Amino acid sequence: MKTLNDFNFDKKKALIRVDFNVPLSDSFEVTDATRIVSAKPTIIKILEDGGSCILMSHLGRPKGVQDEFSLRHIISKVEDVLGVEVKFVEHCIGAEAEAAAENLNPGEILLLENLRFHDEEKQGDLAFAEALSKLGDIYVNDAFGTAHRAHASTTIIAQFFPEYKCFGHLLAQEIESIKKVMETGEKPVLAVLGGAKVSSKITIIENILDKVDHLIVGGGMTFTFIKAQGGQIGASICEDDKIELALEIIKQAKAKNVQIHLPIDVIAANAFSNDADTQIVDVDKIPNGWQGLDVGPKSKENFHNVVMQCKTILWNGPLGVFEMENFANGTIALGNSIAEATANGAFSLVGGGDSVAAVKQFGFENKVSYVSTGGGAMLESLEGKTLPGIAAILE
Repeated sequence: MKTLNDFNFDKKKALIRVDFNVPLSDSFEVTDATRIVSAKPTIIKILEDGGSCILMSHLGRPKGVQDEFSLRHIISKVEDVLGVEVKFVEHCIGAEAEAAAENLNPGEILLLENLRFHDEEKQGDLAFAEALSKLGDIYVNDAFGTAHRAHASTTIIAQFFPEYKCFGHLLAQEIESIKKVMETGEKPVLAVLGGAKVSSKITIIENILDKVDHLIVGGGMTFTFIKAQGGQIGASICEDDKIELALEIIKQAKAKNVQIHLPIDVIAANAFSNDADTQIVDVDKIPNGWQGLDVGPKSKENFHNVVMQCKTILWNGPLGVFEMENFANGTIALGNSIAEATANGAFSLVGGGDSVAAVKQFGFENKVSYVSTGGGAMLESLEGKTLPGIAAILE
């Protein structure tokens, strides 16, 4: 696996695929700079070597050229984060982009305009990838968030740098973290899978049953498992067409000696609202008209005990409707347990949009070992797929 450390970038132009697809306010201010901060170590290493950086990224889902998706809106934030002036060119291919890249001196940074202003980017167009490749000497992929897409700048371009391509620090760290959970992690290994639907996690569950010792199931998908085993779930969310599958997963887990831990009790509400009436009930005895929106106190204690005995922990998905304050306690308790286990030496990886949002919201970001920057890419890795953006560097 070639990383930045395999190259000296002195007097070299590094063409770096970053993921600067950051959220913007109505006044085009960056509201969360995590992805820019994540790319900083790669960029600084290249500049300190005596190289220059040409940054390419997409932003949003533009239909052709749309000013609100222009990357010039983020220049000042990128400069703030990196502490270096950033030059900008209003194209990503063609004579103007080539001239800007050509005139770049060691220690300088050039940001190209939004790649997705060209349909060829998403189409994985060969000629577009070749036009991009003319801008740099070494290709660096540091965009884990788009590594599952076979786009021109993430995958197709790599073939134009047969000897001179590598992973940036961020992407290398993502690969290592997933490898720790899936292959090399110290046992016992625990996966916590939450979220609303079993259907969105089936392939992950099937793939990780061979890798884990414990599986905690939380969130809305709990109730498909509980109903499958004959429990009463009231008005709780349930995928009736996945009941047979839930039974099959339980059976497979038993055969593979994996312990599945479901909630024992829940905070049930008489409406999907933060102001609803609530009661604590057994998970399999939820009254008609009531729905489980968070795990209850016995479940929190049980899950804490499971977390504390594990050495490698994957957390993907919240345990309740954490966006509502009254149903966030289960997710917060789990975060505290994982933070405590991490402080005691466990390796913890958090990935997937909702769990990452929860970790940030409740201040666990620096209390776990690693927070993944890619939602879809992370999920596909956990499903056992080789991501095209990663495969292209390894070839």
